[in-house]
Amino acid sequence: MAYTPMIQQYLSIKAQYQDAFLFFRLGDFYEMFFEDAKKASLELEITLTSRDGGQNERIPMCGVPYHAAKQYIKVLVEKGYKIAICEQVEDPKTAKGVVKREVIQLITPGTIMDNQSLTPKENNYLTSITAFDDETFGFAICDLTTGEMKVTSIASWEGIIQELAAYESKEVVVSSSFDETASKELSQRLGVTISFEENAEIPDTLKALAVTIDQIKMQQSLGRLLQYLVKTQKRSLDHLQPAEFYAVQDYMAIDPNSRRNLELVATMKDKKKFGSLLWLLDKTKTAMGGRKLKQWIEKPLLNQTTINERLSCVESLIDHYFERETVRECLENVYDLERLVGRVAYGNVNARELVQLKQSLAQVPAVIQSLNDIENDVIKQLADRMDPCDDVKAIIDKGIIDDPPISITDGGIIKTGYHEKLDQYRDISQNGKAWIAELEQAERKSTGIKSLKVGYNKVFGYYIEVTKANLRHLPEGRYERKQTLANAERFITPELKEKEKLILEAEEKMVDLEYELFQEIRSHIKAHSKRLQELAQLISQIDVLQSFAIVSENNQYTKPVFTKTRAVELKESRHPVVEQVMENKMFVANDLSMNESCDTLLITGPNMGGKSTFMRQVALSAIMAQMGCFVPAERAELPIFDQIFTRIGAADDLVSGQSTFMVEMMEAQYALSHATQNSLILLDEIGRGTSTYDGIAIAQAIVEYIHDKIAAKTLFSTHYHELTDLEDRLLRLKNVHVSAMEEDGKVVFLHKVLPGQADKSYGIHVAKLANLPDSLIDRANDILKELEGKEDASLTDHALSQNTVSEDSEQLTFFTEQETNKKQTSISSKESQIIKTLESLDLLAMNPMEAMNELYKLQMALKK
Repeated sequence: MAYTPMIQQYLSIKAQYQDAFLFFRLGDFYEMFFEDAKKASLELEITLTSRDGGQNERIPMCGVPYHAAKQYIKVLVEKGYKIAICEQVEDPKTAKGVVKREVIQLITPGTIMDNQSLTPKENNYLTSITAFDDETFGFAICDLTTGEMKVTSIASWEGIIQELAAYESKEVVVSSSFDETASKELSQRLGVTISFEENAEIPDTLKALAVTIDQIKMQQSLGRLLQYLVKTQKRSLDHLQPAEFYAVQDYMAIDPNSRRNLELVATMKDKKKFGSLLWLLDKTKTAMGGRKLKQWIEKPLLNQTTINERLSCVESLIDHYFERETVRECLENVYDLERLVGRVAYGNVNARELVQLKQSLAQVPAVIQSLNDIENDVIKQLADRMDPCDDVKAIIDKGIIDDPPISITDGGIIKTGYHEKLDQYRDISQNGKAWIAELEQAERKSTGIKSLKVGYNKVFGYYIEVTKANLRHLPEGRYERKQTLANAERFITPELKEKEKLILEAEEKMVDLEYELFQEIRSHIKAHSKRLQELAQLISQIDVLQSFAIVSENNQYTKPVFTKTRAVELKESRHPVVEQVMENKMFVANDLSMNESCDTLLITGPNMGGKSTFMRQVALSAIMAQMGCFVPAERAELPIFDQIFTRIGAADDLVSGQSTFMVEMMEAQYALSHATQNSLILLDEIGRGTSTYDGIAIAQAIVEYIHDKIAAKTLFSTHYHELTDLEDRLLRLKNVHVSAMEEDGKVVFLHKVLPGQADKSYGIHVAKLANLPDSLIDRANDILKELEGKEDASLTDHALSQNTVSEDSEQLTFFTEQETNKKQTSISSKESQIIKTLESLDLLAMNPMEAMNELYKLQMALKK
């Protein structure tokens, strides 16, 4: 037994969209069948039913109301699914057999256009990747909502991951021959939806978008992306902007782990904006400004000229308070121009949104005037490039009423006086309804029936209704029976029939004409898309710059200075976010000094003492500076960093079965293999995931490798006090520590970074702060004393058993050399001073490692 014709139609369409939910329009519902229905009922938490499909077994079915479909589509898209919208494409009244249906749009995570599914201050990127035999990649991205497109070429798979993370791409389009393992990594690691498109030729109708792109790798990725958009959207893509080439090496490289560790756009703990650098800096007034800010955070600049131009704009906006406030007040009333233009071209803009566009354009002249009043050449250039688009505003103002309805198909959106024929229809409709009201009064008077009424419904049109008790009062011959009710009869008269025809024709034609006129207005505006997009770009830049000015002024940030000597000097540096979330706002500022003679700071001190905070604030200052924002310090001198690498915090990667230590080693390896002399490296507690001696060995080897082979500016925090000896052997390494003190047996964190090494770790004190049981704390102290005693004994036994001194235990050579000195007839002044120093040491007050450190220093002094 075959399926019914309708189910056969469903199956034939579904076969073309196997990887999508098929929303199949039946009346007022989108229905889903078979496996789609089973899966959708679970994902959307809706009832699974069934229906007869022509065979013995009933077919699984579920559905969602047409008018509420958007909210269900939003849920599915957020989960990474695709939805094929299948509509009726012929009038059921004229259809022979099953009504013809077609997929009119494929909605995917990277091609959403509905505002309900979009976050105003976030882009929604679709990406295309093309792999080549030389292990390089073509890379193209597009935000369909704004029309922005960019392309580049990337030389490594790590670079691909880095770019996708920076853009937070929702969907990646590849060919079916793309490496399956790589696709799986993208899905699992970045949570992107993978889609396929074989055709990499740029569509003929869109070749103008690629005129500046001449490299085959980028052309193919762009072509694949455009082909996918054409096939999924099935409508105008006129708002797409010409593809812009960008070079990855023009921006500071920040790998995904470092982005997460530094909490640039979301916190590590709950993945929220609050508590991130983006949250701190976002004082933008427009949605497009918010998106631009996020782009600048994700991609700090390397070009010092451009950075300084931004900084000069921020400085001028700080200095011109009143002009800046005028700009901010104007931007408060500017809607999302980029997405409004996209919706105009896409064909889903409504009249209310066109009024928003008009209101936004009305603010532009005042913005331009205020910017021109600011004494800054870069700002004036931005103002000069702003086109107020007065003609576009006039088109909307002339045709669209000030408070139109959302629907564009029910009329009531075009101004009176805009179109003569429309005014005539309106006059007929309005006067006709007045005539109907007058007719009711006249008929009541002529018949004497006070309950007589003139009414209307969609099925029978206009009618005169008389109760059965009053039928005897009607004159004969003039009233024609139209409908019989239980207690009344409905009639029509020749005059009413004629007027009904005029009114209904006028109302139908009026609605159709209004929709046609609205489309014309929309088409006129669409012709100016490029001008509006350019204006939106300029406004978004101004919005970000004024946001920087507000944050910098309110928080007393300073304008950074860039050096070519690789020196890093931060005076009274603060962590910008921590400072703002502290209840008392009493953040302890710290200095950082790393001149040409210092590449590595070895940071010791207790847990919770502020080592990680100190390290992060240095990185955030560098990022803010290279974005073009002032930084949280009294004085800031920085080099231009090409890359930032961070390993801060511990986390198992349970999905891939990797321990904390393995994750730590992999992140360290990535930094060591990619960092250059111009990079910034932050490593926190490397080696703690294994045994103590293993950890010390690995940590020391990493420090030495960075110092000797890379020479990047490095902040390395550790609990291994043994590593502080490296200051005497590595010329460009210095010890600093975060200070703490004991008071009545309790540790007090001072959060101050000072020169030299920490005297102890205070680990048990921190455990006590965490309210571990007192008995446990007491036992820990006992165990610590036992271990220290064993270490003292072991060290003594080791020293006595040594007949010769190896290179790894040079601390003991001092005793050998003193025996030699006894045989000498005279002692130099230097040696005499060393002996005095030795005599003054209180060895019993030192722990073994401190004693060894002092011996080592004396030995090195003797050798000089």
